[in-house]
Amino acid sequence: MTYIDVPAGVPGIRSLFLFRPDTGKHLYALAQELLRGDSPLTPAERELIASYVSSLNQCMFCMSSHAAAARELYDEQSSLVDCVLSDVENAPVSTKMKSLLQIAARVTKSGKSVTQNDIDEARAQGAGDREIHDTVLIAATFCMYNRYVDGLASYTPSDPSEYKIMGQRLANAGYQLPNQKNS
Repeated sequence: MTYIDVPAGVPGIRSLFLFRPDTGKHLYALAQELLRGDSPLTPAERELIASYVSSLNQCMFCMSSHAAAARELYDEQSSLVDCVLSDVENAPVSTKMKSLLQIAARVTKSGKSVTQNDIDEARAQGAGDREIHDTVLIAATFCMYNRYVDGLASYTPSDPSEYKIMGQRLANAGYQLPNQKNS
């Protein structure tokens, strides 16, 4: 049960955005830019970072919905999402992606947890400044989204099929307020 009066049955952050569409539109626009805008990281990689951060933050709604989007975007390689979420060190992703996920993990603790060694390692694995920047910004933003969702106890579905539908919608339509076209 949510702590505030939001639309019943609307899961996660969507209910909070419906409660405050004036702020929600900006948070949706930020998610759209970060996860679908121009970046050297693919949308699948960015969704993977979002789901990994949400997993570390124990935000079941955000982890499940963004993992579903990442699975959809990775298509035939969708199993790597679950590999990352269960054991990042042995997951079948590049060493560059592992170094970026390490940076994202450090951001979940504190921005000051990211060290020069982390940055040097990411660069040594082929990451450029923009990939490092985007990783830190996605991680920091999802820390905020995770705390927003869980801090107001938003509705978190327990049925995995609901997340599959969300993942398909996010992968195909991106991030739009629920009352907008393609929601």
